Amino acid sequence: MKVLVATEKPFAAAAVEGIKKEIEGAGNELVLLEKYTEKAQLLDAVKDVDAMIIRSDKADAEVLDAAKNLKIIVRAGAGYDNIDLAAATAHNVVAENTPGQNSNAVAELVFGLLVYTVRNFYNGKAGSELKGKKLGILAFGNVGRNVARIAKGFGMEVAAYDAFCPADVIEAAGVHAVKSQDELFQTCDIVSLHIPATPETIKSIDYKTVNQLPKGGILINTARKEVINEPELLKLLAEREDLKFITDIKPDADADFAKFEGRYFSTPKKMGAQTAEANINAGIAAAKQINAFFKDGCTKFQVNK
Repeated sequence: MKVLVATEKPFAAAAVEGIKKEIEGAGNELVLLEKYTEKAQLLDAVKDVDAMIIRSDKADAEVLDAAKNLKIIVRAGAGYDNIDLAAATAHNVVAENTPGQNSNAVAELVFGLLVYTVRNFYNGKAGSELKGKKLGILAFGNVGRNVARIAKGFGMEVAAYDAFCPADVIEAAGVHAVKSQDELFQTCDIVSLHIPATPETIKSIDYKTVNQLPKGGILINTARKEVINEPELLKLLAEREDLKFITDIKPDADADFAKFEGRYFSTPKKMGAQTAEANINAGIAAAKQINAFFKDGCTKFQVNK
C-alpha cells in the first residue's frame, strides 16, 4: 500500500523517521509531500495513494475527489475539522484522528501563556501569581485533563464543565464539576477553552458568555479559532478594560485585537502541538493506525462513522 504524508507544516525529522520505520516495516511504501505551497501539489500527490497522514492540512471534497484509491486518512492530532467528513464518507474513506498524543504539549502551552499574561507580558511591572486563582476548563477531554493536572501543581482551584462528560468523572479527577458553561464563566478568574469547532460551538464564545467573567478575568484559547465570536469579543474588550484575551490561534481580526495593548496576545501561528515529543507521538500513532487498518481492518479511532 502507498502511504502519503502531506504536511504544509512538516513533522520533525525524528517523527518522519519514526513514521517511515512503521510504514515500511509493515511492507508499505511511504511518500512525502512537505512544505507544499499550492493546493495543486496536494491534488497531484493524492492521485494514487491508499492512505494519507496530515496535520492541519485541509482534506476537503476536492482533495478527496482527487484521491481515487484512498481508503484511510489520519489526522495526526486530536482535532479533525480540517477533514470534510461527509466527503470522506461519500468516498468510503475512513477518517481517523490520534487523540491524546498532543494533549500534554497543548496543556503546557496554556501555562506558558498564562504565566506570561499574569506577569504583564514581562513588561517590567509587577504582575500577579497563578496560585490561589480559580481556573475554569471548558471541555474535559485529554487536553482539559492535563490542564487540570498542571493547574494543581500551581496551587490553583480548578473547575470544569463538559456537556458530554459526567460530573462524577470530573469530580473523580479532583476537579469541581460546575453545572453549566455560564456558571464556569461566572465563578472562575480564568477560563481555558478546549472545545472542538462544531456547528453548536462555532462563534459560541460571544459577548454575553465572556462578559460573565469576574473583574480582571482572562480568556485563553488553545482550541479552535472558529469558536470565538470575534466582533462581539472586540466590542466587549473595548467596553471592559479589565479583561484579557490570550490565544494560540491568531484571529482573523488580529490587527483589531492588537489595539488592546497589554490585554491581548496571540502566538504568530498555532504552537500547541509544536514540540518534538508531540510531533513524534502523533506521527507514529497515525502510522500505526494505518498499519492496523490494512492488517486487521481496525477502525478504533474512526471519526466519520
